[in-house]
Parts: sequence; C-alpha cells; structure tokens
Amino acid sequence: MATKAPKVNMYAWEGLDRKGTVIKGESSGASIALVRAQLRKQGISPGKIRKRAAPLFKKGKKIKPMDIALFTRQMATMMRAGVPLLQSFDIIGEGNENPNMRKLVDEVKQEVAAGNSFASSLRKKPEYFDDLYCNLIDAGEQAGALETLLDRVATYKEKTEALKAKIKKAMTYPIAVVIVAIIVTGILLIKVVPQFQSVFAGFGAKLPAFTLMVVGLSEAVQAWWYIMLIAFIAVAFAFKRAMKTSEKFRNGVDRALLKVPILGTILYKSSVARYARTLSTTFAAGVPLVEALTSVSGATGNVIFRNAVDSIKADVSSGTQLNVSMRSTGVFPSLAIQMTAIGEESGALDDMLDKVAGFYEVEVDNMVDNLTSLLEPIIMSVLGILVGGLVIAMYLPIFQLGDVV
Repeated sequence: MATKAPKVNMYAWEGLDRKGTVIKGESSGASIALVRAQLRKQGISPGKIRKRAAPLFKKGKKIKPMDIALFTRQMATMMRAGVPLLQSFDIIGEGNENPNMRKLVDEVKQEVAAGNSFASSLRKKPEYFDDLYCNLIDAGEQAGALETLLDRVATYKEKTEALKAKIKKAMTYPIAVVIVAIIVTGILLIKVVPQFQSVFAGFGAKLPAFTLMVVGLSEAVQAWWYIMLIAFIAVAFAFKRAMKTSEKFRNGVDRALLKVPILGTILYKSSVARYARTLSTTFAAGVPLVEALTSVSGATGNVIFRNAVDSIKADVSSGTQLNVSMRSTGVFPSLAIQMTAIGEESGALDDMLDKVAGFYEVEVDNMVDNLTSLLEPIIMSVLGILVGGLVIAMYLPIFQLGDVV
C-alpha cells in the first residue's frame, strides 16, 4: 500500500550565511525541522522560521501546458548540468512564481523522495502529465538517459504548444472581431437609431425603404435583445457541454472543421505536424513503433487522423511498412509519406519524421500569418459596411428632406 506523501508548506526564514550576513528567503518542506535541515545543508544557519500563511482569496494562476513545458526544460537543463534530481526540484520549485506550479513540483519531489521513480511520481498527476509524457520519462529512466529524454520531451512540448497557439490565433482572431462587430451593431441599433427615429417622427413624410428596414430591426432588437442574449449564451453553453460529453458530436465538429476553407487546411497540416512530431519523439526514445503509434493516436487532435493512426497501427502490427500503411489511409500528404519511406529505408525514421514535423509547422505558421493579413482588410470592410450602412440609413431621410427644400 502506497504511503501518502506529507503535505508540503511554504516557510519564510531568516538566517546567517557562512560570512555572517543576515539573509532571508522562502523554502518548501513538510515541516520546520526539514526546512531547517535543508538550510544547514546549504551553509545557512537558520534563525526564525515561520509557516507562510496561505492567501485568503488569491489561489494562484492555473497550471497551463506551457508551464509543464517550462518545467520539463528546466529539469533537462538541471540534469544535464549534473544537479541531483531532488535538488533540481528544490531549485525549480522555489524559483517558480505560480503557487500552484510550486506546489505541484513539491508534491512530485516528495513522491520521488519517498522512493518512487520519477515516472511513477508523474503518473499520480494525470491532469498535468499524460501517458505519452510519463512513458517517455520511464523509458529515459530505464535506459539511464533521463537528461536526454527530458530534453526531447521539452522540445516536443514546446513545439506542440507553439503549434496549438498558432491554431488558436487563427481561430480566435476572426471570432473576436465578429463579436466586436455584433456588439457595435447592437449599440447602434439600441441607442443611436432610436434617437434618429424620434427626429423622423416629426418629418411627416414617408421614410425610405432602407431606413424603414433599419428602424424595424432596431425595434425588434430593443424588444427582444435579452431573449437574443439568453439564446446566444444557451447555445454557447450547450455547444461547450456537448464538446465535453458527446464523442459523436466532437467527431462531427472535427470533420466539419477540416472542410472549412483555409482554416481546414491549417488544421489539416497541424494534425500532420503533430503526428510526425509525436512519432519522431517516441521512436527516438526507443519506444517500439507499434507502442509509439498508440501514443500518437491521441495526440493528432482530430478524429480523422486518430482513426487513420489506429488503422496504421493494425497494419504495422501485421508486418506492413509504415509508409505503405500511411498511403493506404488516404489521409496523409505525399510529402509525409515519401519522407517516411526514405526514413525507413535509411534507418533514420525519427530524423525524417522530425523534418516532416518541422516543415508542416513552418507551413502552419506561414498560413496563419497570411490568414491574419488577409482577414484584416476583409474584416475592416465588413465593419465599414455594417456601420456605414446604418449611418446611411439614418441620414438618407435627411438628405431627401434637403432635396425637397
């Protein structure tokens, strides 16, 4: 039965260094006695040590995947520099500004200090360290090359998160602008148009059809805006919940997104890059190809590629070459298949897959930049038409009245 790791707290301390200079700092530990022992090992004579009170409201920032990538890179640097594993945890934990991340590092350290392996300690935190991450660390520990595997995992996490950030940028920018356009249009219809409407009432003349249409739209928005807002929130909530609970719905969204012009191409190439990057990293770590494909299946980020990888795994298990299996799925581009074939023939599959990943990551980066440049004038034109159309609709009766006079 596994023993529960002791609770880790933060302690503020004051002491003297070897030169007799008063220094202050903070350290983590399970008790004051352990913190005092840690300070003595560092050549510090501890004086006052007190437990740091937890903040009442501030809980710290949420741990993000990029935080895990940074932790991995720091661990790789420490291990390569010859710093012992437990001391590496102390240095990284105390230097982290996020209390939640500091707590996570301390909890992993306590597990390792209790005699567990690094990989098994990470597996107890599945919300932060997935199976692929833990399997690669486990392979590094068993092969005695933990620093090398940490470096590869850090590179993998950094490039994967950078790719995700580019995809998010491509999707959020137009959505944000559309939301702003809706808000601006709503303000004009609710606040501005009624002011003109009161002026038009004194004209005693028939209003132009375009103006009547805008006035009618304004009246409808004024009467039903709260229902429209509730409906919008309800649809957004239902969509988010369906994405979490319904696999069939998620798969349908995945398939639909790949068919969207431009954005679908970006998502397609990013999935190819993830496939190549993940397979390259796992294969280079010495993981057998069939086992590596199991990890790759969940890392592609799209159901079409996930099904394709499952099919490839079945084919490779029966002795089919990887490039032949990739071609039979009809999902992967010719460049990726040809590079894979060259890698298999030359015995450098991990290097070729790494080049494939790098190529498609650059492609995604360029497409996102081009999409942003293309969307800017289009979005400005749409906003101009919306706002300009409303302004013209309001001033059109005034122009006509001037012509009559």
